[in-house]
Amino acid sequence: MAFGMIGATLSGVTFVSVPGMVRDLHFTYMQLVLGYLAGYVVIATVLLPLYYRLNLVSIYTYLDQRFGFWSYKTGAGFFLLSRTLGAAIRLFLVASVLQLAVFNEMGIPFAVTVGITILLIWAYTFRGGMKTIIWTDTFQTTAMLLAVIISIWVVSNELNLGFQGMVDTISASEYGNVFNWEYKENTYFLKQFFSGAFITIVMTGLDQDMMQKNLSCKNIGEAQKNMFWFSVILVVVNVMFLSLGALLYLYAASKGIALPDRGDDVFPFLALNHFPAVVGIAFILGIIAIAYASADSALTSLTTSFCIDFLNFKERSEHERVRLRYIVHIGFSVIMMLVILAVNEINSQSLISTLLQVAGYTYGPLLGLYTFGLYTRRQVRDRFVPAICLVAPMLTYLISANSAEWFNGYTFGFEVLILNGFLTFVGLWAISFESGFSGFKRTPTPMDLQD
Repeated sequence: MAFGMIGATLSGVTFVSVPGMVRDLHFTYMQLVLGYLAGYVVIATVLLPLYYRLNLVSIYTYLDQRFGFWSYKTGAGFFLLSRTLGAAIRLFLVASVLQLAVFNEMGIPFAVTVGITILLIWAYTFRGGMKTIIWTDTFQTTAMLLAVIISIWVVSNELNLGFQGMVDTISASEYGNVFNWEYKENTYFLKQFFSGAFITIVMTGLDQDMMQKNLSCKNIGEAQKNMFWFSVILVVVNVMFLSLGALLYLYAASKGIALPDRGDDVFPFLALNHFPAVVGIAFILGIIAIAYASADSALTSLTTSFCIDFLNFKERSEHERVRLRYIVHIGFSVIMMLVILAVNEINSQSLISTLLQVAGYTYGPLLGLYTFGLYTRRQVRDRFVPAICLVAPMLTYLISANSAEWFNGYTFGFEVLILNGFLTFVGLWAISFESGFSGFKRTPTPMDLQD
């Protein structure tokens, strides 16, 4: 389970964007990865015990038990928005690479490439369900890691470097810098570390896609063990991606190769034009595998969440469930295709930056809702919750856009997620009150259980 989740977490965005960002950001991305570890500790010790104790199928039913109907629907709605956009951005990348490497020469339009990609994912996710997703994620993660290992091995040989020579060369180069202590810069250590922690909490711990895999473990102990191994593997894999990025730039410099301006294009450009055919093949297979690993589980979780959270599956007959699941699965496939085509028109920056910025605005309300529910004993006026969760991202954008002027040159990076969650929390406090039931509707908070 832990091994297969790597592919679903990283996606093709990591496969291409992390090596590409090394030119400008060096190894400072590892500061974000260290924050991920802290986030996984919170998930394993706070969220997983809660989900298992309540025996949840959709993790957003917790919000119904804690606050009420409108909070529940708001949380589930923000997940659908977040996961649809995130999965579309990930799939856009693999469709773009396939278009560049294969389908342009055949005269096939990009929209057809996207349609074929979505159709293949739809076919096996609809037929196989979660068991199929877990096994295919494992095979896809294996293919992705083999692609990275082959690429590192070939580039190292091209530079006449053994393993120790590769480590020494990267460490001695400008790309080996990990920590940045300039607080006004977006790569400042504390900004990156805490952003990484909260990104992990929301994009894994508050995400139906990732949590439904953990909840398929036999018990809470197995789920927590899974989360531990998952975090260890994730750190190793990210080091591999960053090392590959450094090697790509060192190779281009040694050969006098002019690289594309956009970092996301560097790995595809070199793999398909300057390395032996084995690297090009490994690259194509790797990016397809990892993109499918993230997109297939996303499509399944979107279908599950919508059916349970909005169509009240428990109250319907088996025949109705099958029919509605079929319709919803097709519906989200079409929506994802349309979003991919839209991203193709407007994207102009590193896709991993785009993905994390989008997460900051769409997952922020979920962060605020769960933090308020778990760590206060107050009840909210449920009907006002949707408005609070819509206003908070708007205020976040306003503050972020003017932060340099308002806060003595400070600019917001990925920590917009923390700001968004904080503003949501403050808004919920403003519409809250002391209840007669220790501040919760039906479900105890960790504080109550400790008492």
